[in-house]
Amino acid sequence: MLVLGLETSCDETGVALYDSEQGLLADALFSQIDLHRVYGGVVPELASRDHVKRMLPLIRQVLAEAGREAGQIDAVAYTAGPGLVGALLVGASCAQALALAWGVPAVGVHHMEGHLLAPMLEAQPPAFPFVALLVSGGHTQLVRVDGIGCYELLGESVDDAAGEAFDKTAKLMGLRYPGGPEIARLAEQGTPGRFVFPRPMTDRPGLDFSFSGLKTFTLNTWQQCRDAGDDSEQTRCDIALAFQQAVVETLTIKCRRALKQTGLKSLVIAGGVSANQSLRQALEAMLAELKGQVFYARPRFCTDNGAMIAYAGCQRLLAGQHDGPAIAVQPRWSMETLPAI
Repeated sequence: MLVLGLETSCDETGVALYDSEQGLLADALFSQIDLHRVYGGVVPELASRDHVKRMLPLIRQVLAEAGREAGQIDAVAYTAGPGLVGALLVGASCAQALALAWGVPAVGVHHMEGHLLAPMLEAQPPAFPFVALLVSGGHTQLVRVDGIGCYELLGESVDDAAGEAFDKTAKLMGLRYPGGPEIARLAEQGTPGRFVFPRPMTDRPGLDFSFSGLKTFTLNTWQQCRDAGDDSEQTRCDIALAFQQAVVETLTIKCRRALKQTGLKSLVIAGGVSANQSLRQALEAMLAELKGQVFYARPRFCTDNGAMIAYAGCQRLLAGQHDGPAIAVQPRWSMETLPAI
């Protein structure tokens, strides 16, 4: 089955072609970072308009790179949620229009299920069951995964997601958008131990997260340094390192608890923050200690992309699932409501 995947949940337009027998044939991505950077964050209306502009040229590009024609496509998968409603509607409208024109089925894909299954695109994919840490700009969740659609939420953030905390902290410190990569870049030059930030909600049982207080703690530390006349680049690097260490250690502690609670030895990390090298190294060390294994996608498939949507959609299409012709999206959508296959 040859599936065209469309991703338009936020500020990146992703298109991919996935073949159920040959694997990923081609993918393309256009990032809107430069468009939104001047505003310090995503502007939903601008994001939607840019998706409209980029979608068809990217589809043509992917078809050309894969050496395929529109008539060979068997189905269209698209991100139906969660995400920005206007951006989602662009992808859903395009997918349903193409499916109608080509006489093929269309299926809406859960954005976070796409992220969760992205490591399946790698040469050594994880085997079910496993614990998944979904960590992005909009979500921080720990999920037990027994199969596609068999999800049990173990814990999640009660306020800011980890990626959101990275971006907001960077903005408070005067760093450019997106903040996550900027924090990671500065942290590489930080002085270990100069600042030590709290590890939120690790002093109590449970698997939920909270990063809002850590963001405030970081801001207060930065303001205190500036008030004392120390707003040097090195101080900025030291604060960035302390913040990143606090987030990474908090995530690692919670992942260890989740693995112990479930008795599993395999951990999948997915979402934009899973590209953070410090987080990968910490989780790899923890899993090595537990004699387990951690899995993640290559960096370009950690952020939003069409390949993960094409793959996830293909699995559901092969199971006989597809949508009707109605254009419907879900800006908020619990992954636990998805049907198992």
